[in-house]
Amino acid sequence: MNKKDWKKWLFWFSFAVASIVVYKTIDSVSSIISGIGNFFGLIMPFFMALLVAYILYMPCKTIENVVKKTKFNFLKKRSRGLSVLIVYFITALIIFIIINFIIPTVKTSIIDLVENLPNYYNSAIEYVDNLDEDSMLAKLNIHEYINNLKEINIGKEIVNWINMDNINSYIKGIVGAANIVFNIFVTIVVSVYILLERSDIRNFLENLSKAIFDKKANMTIARYYRKTNSIFFNFIASQVIDAIIVGIITSIAMSIMRIKYAVLLGLLIGLFNIIPYFGAIIAVAISLVITVFTGGFMQAIWLGIVVIILQQIDANIINPKILGNSLNLSPILVIFAVTVGGTYFGVLGMFLGVPIAAFIKLILGDFIDYKNKKGFLDKVQAK
Repeated sequence: MNKKDWKKWLFWFSFAVASIVVYKTIDSVSSIISGIGNFFGLIMPFFMALLVAYILYMPCKTIENVVKKTKFNFLKKRSRGLSVLIVYFITALIIFIIINFIIPTVKTSIIDLVENLPNYYNSAIEYVDNLDEDSMLAKLNIHEYINNLKEINIGKEIVNWINMDNINSYIKGIVGAANIVFNIFVTIVVSVYILLERSDIRNFLENLSKAIFDKKANMTIARYYRKTNSIFFNFIASQVIDAIIVGIITSIAMSIMRIKYAVLLGLLIGLFNIIPYFGAIIAVAISLVITVFTGGFMQAIWLGIVVIILQQIDANIINPKILGNSLNLSPILVIFAVTVGGTYFGVLGMFLGVPIAAFIKLILGDFIDYKNKKGFLDKVQAK
């Protein structure tokens, strides 16, 4: 067999093997997807540990710097370990306070709300049935919608669906699952090791980058790392802190106004406030609807006025002070990022869409500056 025939047979053999591989891949696509899903499920505790360590990094770093400034050498030598221990102690204390003081209040409000849903539903039907024919709600054919709801008996359906006994059993079953407990344990342990060994991890990544890329590329990577870290941490930390402040202030204001389920609704508004623009609108709308049923239209109107004032204070004073101008994004870009992120990645996408948009803007800004600078230099050289 000459060289030409050998290459021909090698080509057809390679083509046949490639065809078989492609066929088997397509034929086993469900198994491949299942395998990928199992892999992501396996590494999820490590991913969560990385996220936890990232969130706790700045508090650990701050406490470590404070400990290093003390006059005791014993504490200085163990500053990192002590900082991690203190941060996790504070985190555990916060979780303890939430479980023992906040969750019982919220649970009581949820149980009471669910138990009274049929009464609120019947009150709404009675109110609509007694509307004058010339009223605006009557002109909107609200009767027809209510009649349809009567056939569905939505109150009974909601109560049957949201049954606190069932929910408690579901929660106990989930929390009691060995797999989840194991994942939580792995997450905590790995996050502790990441925080303790963060210098070694950073040095390894820097050395790996130096081994792969040249000096200029390494400087660019280091710059983007610092910028990206600043964008993500500032946004996440500021939004969480802002949400806590808004939740507390709103809960106090609602309690003063004697709004029913004040703590529950305040926490709802604070939690949704993490999502820029849309979150607050959704939470306030839900709160107003619930208040209409529990306290009447006038109380809902006063609630709307108070919440709008608090939202303006947050948007113009509290949030800018916490977040600053680190993201430097226009409202249009923020709304676009939240919309796209929510459409494709749900609530997590709505939350992370803004810092990702800020990072993309950073890259595009550098690219535009580079092109403009290059074009200017080309013109200078041409002259």
